[in-house]
Amino acid sequence: MDWINSSYTRIPLQRLLEAFGKDCSLKIFLVGKDVTITHGSHIRCGRNGKFEDHSEIHDLCFEGLSFGDNVTISRGVMIRPSSYYGGDLGKGLVMGDHSSIGPYDYVGCSGKITIGSNVMFGPKCSLFAENHVFSDTESTIKSQGVNQNGITVEDDCWIGSNVIILDGVTIGKGSVIGGGTLISKDVPPYSLIIDERNKKIRSRK
Repeated sequence: MDWINSSYTRIPLQRLLEAFGKDCSLKIFLVGKDVTITHGSHIRCGRNGKFEDHSEIHDLCFEGLSFGDNVTISRGVMIRPSSYYGGDLGKGLVMGDHSSIGPYDYVGCSGKITIGSNVMFGPKCSLFAENHVFSDTESTIKSQGVNQNGITVEDDCWIGSNVIILDGVTIGKGSVIGGGTLISKDVPPYSLIIDERNKKIRSRK
């Protein structure tokens, strides 16, 4: 049997082909321990990629997941394109070359998420490409569905740790987002966004 060798684990070539489909380039692709891949036949991946230990890559969506060359999905990342509540299929994810998703990030790509090339995400970031509808107070929030406008992070961005990016946002090329920032509006190219939470409210003396 042919095998794909990695520093993490040894995976039968046939199993990886079945998981990723015919569009996967298999020159070098590292898959860590306890990685979960579902509906993998719709995943398209480039060369020299890496799915680190305990990551979850789910592909039950309309447009699939597409990873460029030299992409890293770090330890504990969850990529989830469909609703937790069932019924709604999401759109999916496109990720450019030389980009990385940091450890324990959550990528909720129910609305389409597009990540450019040379983009870096720090640990524990969250991307939510959908928003619940709650305008009707006579109906349950769950029954009113969601809006899915999508998220775009353009090329050459650095997203610090614990950043939250909400649905409908575009982060322009070359931008830097400081750790712990909530992004709910578009960010122009080459911006530096810092959420200064250490404000002095009052003195103890």
